[in-house]
Amino acid sequence: MPRKSEPLRKLGFLTIGLFDEHNPGAGHNSTLEIIELGEQLGFDSAWVRHRHLQFGISSPVAILAAASQRTSRISLGTAVIPLGWENPLRLAEDLATVDVLSGGRLNPGVSVGPPMYYEDVKHALYPETADVENFSYDRVQRLLDFIAGEKVTEFSGTRGIEQFSDRVQPHAAGLRSRMWYGGGSLRSAKWAGTNGLNLLCSNVVQAEESEDFAEIQLSHIKTFRENGGGRVSQGLVVIPTDSATPEQRAKYQDYVDQRTERTRTPFGPRRFMFAPDLIGTSAQIAEQLYAHLAFQEVDEVAFALPFSFEHEDYVQILTDIATKLGPELGWQAS
Repeated sequence: MPRKSEPLRKLGFLTIGLFDEHNPGAGHNSTLEIIELGEQLGFDSAWVRHRHLQFGISSPVAILAAASQRTSRISLGTAVIPLGWENPLRLAEDLATVDVLSGGRLNPGVSVGPPMYYEDVKHALYPETADVENFSYDRVQRLLDFIAGEKVTEFSGTRGIEQFSDRVQPHAAGLRSRMWYGGGSLRSAKWAGTNGLNLLCSNVVQAEESEDFAEIQLSHIKTFRENGGGRVSQGLVVIPTDSATPEQRAKYQDYVDQRTERTRTPFGPRRFMFAPDLIGTSAQIAEQLYAHLAFQEVDEVAFALPFSFEHEDYVQILTDIATKLGPELGWQAS
C-alpha cells in the first residue's frame, strides 16, 4: 500500500500469551478471550507467539485448536514456530488437524536454526542426537512436503483389521499455500520466496546493508518478491492511546521508553536490530506508518501486542486498533 489512497487490505494482531506460573489457566483463557474479541472487532487474523521454557505460549498449536472452536471466521496463525524444537512429521499431523478443525483458517509460520540456548537444553531435547540434528532449511522442506501430501512411507493398505495411509492424515487441502516463514535476513527472504512460502516480517531484522530498520526490512521484502514470493505481512508493535486512561498512557510510555535504547544500533555478532515501538493516537501512528518504507510495500499487517500488559490493556489497544487505527489506514472490518 504505497500511498494513502490504497487501503490496508488485512489487519491482524499478534500476542505472546503470558501467564502466571502459579495460575497458568487464567493467562491461557485470557489469550483465547482476546482472540474471540479480535473476531468480534472484525480483525482478519490473530497470531500467537511461541515461547519454550518461559511463561508464554509453549504450544501454539494447542491454543489455536481451542481458538478454532471459539471462533468461526478469523484466520489463526503462528508467528513463529521454531522448528529446531519440532519433529516435522509430527508437527505436520498437528497442523493439519487444527486446519481441519478450523475449517481451513490456519496460517502456520515457522523458522529454522538451532533452538535458543541450545547448549543448555540440547541434552533434554535430543539426548541421543543433539550433535547431528539438522537445523537448516531442510527441516522446513520436510514439513512442507508432509503438509503437501508427499509420501511418508512406501506402505499403504490394510494390515490385519487396520487401514494405513502413505501420507500424513488428515490431509488439509490448501494448507501448503498458507505456510509462512519468519524471515529477518536477505538469505531467509530469498529462500522463502524461492520455495513458495509467504513472508512474515517482524520487528527484528539483521542489519546487512544498512542500519536503518525500515530500509533493511524493505530490502527483505523486495528480495522476497524478486524471488517469486507471494504474501507479505508486517508485524510492528503499535500502541494506540485514543481511549486509554491517563494511567494506561503513562504505563505504555514507560514501556516504550525502556525499550527504545535497543533500537538505536545493531547488537551481537549477527547485528540484530529492533524496530521502534509506535505509540500515540491512531492518527499519529498512521502518519508514522505511512512514512515507513517497508509499510509502504505491504497491504496486510499483524500488529504485535506489547509483552507485559494486563488483559484490560489489550482490550483497549485492540479496540482502538480496530475502530481507530484500522480506519485511519483505510481498512474495513470483516
